[in-house]
Amino acid sequence: MNIKPIRTAEDHRAALKEIEMLMTSEMNTPEGDRLDVLATLVEAYEAKHFPMELADPVDAIKFAMEQKGLTPKDLEPMIGRLNRVYEILSGKRRLTLPMIWRLHEGLGIPAEALIKPPSRDGVAV
Repeated sequence: MNIKPIRTAEDHRAALKEIEMLMTSEMNTPEGDRLDVLATLVEAYEAKHFPMELADPVDAIKFAMEQKGLTPKDLEPMIGRLNRVYEILSGKRRLTLPMIWRLHEGLGIPAEALIKPPSRDGVAV
């Protein structure tokens, strides 16, 4: 199979190019196995060199609402009365642990994103 570690930006570009060529490969074939291994190596390289920060909790909630076509009223079972929902969405009130659990279960937002301290002017507090 002759695959080597991805250590440089050039290695990364070459691996991405090869992955693109192998995208139509069938599973459990030599090409499919090569695609699987290369994808794993690229994922590891990108996680190390391009780490992604978790979204702000309010931004994560708003994104989930947009993706699911929800209104603030739809969040009442997870957050509480509508005025509480608006307080959360405006950043005037922080999420409680029970709210975090219900939002995680109800909207599928990663709990890690919901427990992150909210940002103020782009700086986590």
